[in-house]
Amino acid sequence: MLYQSMKIVLGPFLRLLWRPDARGVEHVPEDGPAILAGNHVSFSDSVFMPLVLPRRVRFIAKAEYFTEKGVKGWLKRNTLTGIGSIPVDRSGGDEATRALLAAQRVVENGELFGIYPEGTRSPDGRLYKGKTGVARLALTTGAPVVPVAMLNTGELQPIGRKFPRIGRVRLVFGEPLDFSRYSAHSYDRAFERAVTDEIMDAIRGLSGQEYVDSYAADVKSRSDDALG
Repeated sequence: MLYQSMKIVLGPFLRLLWRPDARGVEHVPEDGPAILAGNHVSFSDSVFMPLVLPRRVRFIAKAEYFTEKGVKGWLKRNTLTGIGSIPVDRSGGDEATRALLAAQRVVENGELFGIYPEGTRSPDGRLYKGKTGVARLALTTGAPVVPVAMLNTGELQPIGRKFPRIGRVRLVFGEPLDFSRYSAHSYDRAFERAVTDEIMDAIRGLSGQEYVDSYAADVKSRSDDALG
């Protein structure tokens, strides 16, 4: 209910200011489960992707968003909870496993699930190596994977900017990728890696980004170490 209310109230305002140009929306199923796998260049990606779709999209969100203090933290926590976001501890381990299982329940319930295989926002606008959680989710549920490219949200809202600049948002949804026939290979690490790479290649084809065969989180960590 909160999700629909926010979309009804804020949707016209967001469309007026950022005039989203969405192509390939017809590739997103009108009903039934699907996994929307996109590049991640801006915090606002999770705002504009659902904005252009009639169906609700559920995402995972880093756990820190649910534990911030003060009024801002309370507002963010309740908003994310209200729209059905799933907290995930990006440090890995059991928390990440529980988040993946929660995502699996969303998909098996026939909903749309949005995921950024890079695991974090790109530090420089390039497309980084995808983590294999998206492949495991696709293989265990049999749901189609729709590649999504956010084309300029990183320019409108780069890292560190609280609100996106006014400008036209552009995004593209690609043709669904069907891995259901490979369900027997779930938990096969080599196969999951191959499926993930195929998904990332589809995203790269839509976005035109330069691809980097490294994890974005590792690149950020090395950059932080160098600055320190």
